[in-house]
Amino acid sequence: MHFDENESQAVREERFAAERAERREARRTAQLDSRGAHLGAAIVTIALVLLGWYGKLIALGIVSGVFLLWSSAALAWAHVDGDHGRHALQRAYNVTFGWGDGL
Repeated sequence: MHFDENESQAVREERFAAERAERREARRTAQLDSRGAHLGAAIVTIALVLLGWYGKLIALGIVSGVFLLWSSAALAWAHVDGDHGRHALQRAYNVTFGWGDGL
């Protein structure tokens, strides 16, 4: 965002709104790469299976609840951002499990 101290507040707000709309549209139309998210989801699945296998039901509930809340918040954010359908689900999936890309 460029800041010009001589422009009026109304012009600045209009320009910022246009820039936000451009970024929102770019996010909505961007191709999503889910390779890292698949790795993150696989790690979480293995961890949940191991927690269930060894009878750590409280830890299983906590970990699965955290990821459920995280993905629900990501899906709500994508919906509020104006994205719907499969693309919104993919964005929420990438936000929830995309940390697997850093491994």
